[in-house]
Amino acid sequence: MEPQIFHIFRNTPLGRETLLQSVYFSQKIKASPLVYIPKFTKFLMYFDNDVVQIDLDESYLSSPATAEEHAVELLKQGEIEPVFFDPKNFTASTLPDVPTDFDFMCCPRSISDLSSKIGLGYIGPRVRRIVRSAHFPVLITSSVFKPWHSIGVFFGGSSNAVNALKLGFRMSRESGFPLDVFTQAERRKKEAYEEIIKKEGLEDDMKKYVRKWYIFDTGKFDENLYNVPHNALVIMGAFGHGLVKDIFFGSKMEKIQSVVPNNMLIVGPKYRALS
Repeated sequence: MEPQIFHIFRNTPLGRETLLQSVYFSQKIKASPLVYIPKFTKFLMYFDNDVVQIDLDESYLSSPATAEEHAVELLKQGEIEPVFFDPKNFTASTLPDVPTDFDFMCCPRSISDLSSKIGLGYIGPRVRRIVRSAHFPVLITSSVFKPWHSIGVFFGGSSNAVNALKLGFRMSRESGFPLDVFTQAERRKKEAYEEIIKKEGLEDDMKKYVRKWYIFDTGKFDENLYNVPHNALVIMGAFGHGLVKDIFFGSKMEKIQSVVPNNMLIVGPKYRALS
């Protein structure tokens, strides 16, 4: 069965660029987009141990008479059969329930703030909450559609970084694009990271899929980020951080998302690997 990516369509130029990215993503890994054209600015997502209320800004309700037409046009340009999500269950008359049994979700950097506030270095709190609760990876797009032609995984040795690396293998296998791995060595030598790979049984996949493993043992992390190809899909693991775990992803990821403009596929702490 094809993996499914959930997409909330916004009938604006920014929304067009985001849907184009979902279409491209779907083409490359043979996924099926499920497109939701909201009629209300709020909806609920029920996760295993959390219920997240999403508060969209009014731009998501722009020009409802042409929204489906525009979405269909973009999907068909990508030779994808349009499939739309129509909510059946409502917690309140204007509060639909959205299931979470899909494989990916596509979001701009913020889905609950006006577009004038959206920019590099700012990921809205609702998107962060989805990442923290979701069992699926979240595709966070750049503001303008840009094809990606390689995969870049950030690997720091944590369990969530291992999950991100495994997802990178899958994405490289499905898309046929080369995979690069980036590690900022901190108080560890290269051998320590190699031991983690060996312990997790990932040596064969590293040899099969990885084009180059960048292990930076000198230089500042933000300076080393210049080595990330501009046309790579960046995959990384996110996790809560101390008493502000609802807000921050962890220092390294905060630095990456504030410096790197690439499309990002984020693996949260509740992620369950695709079958």
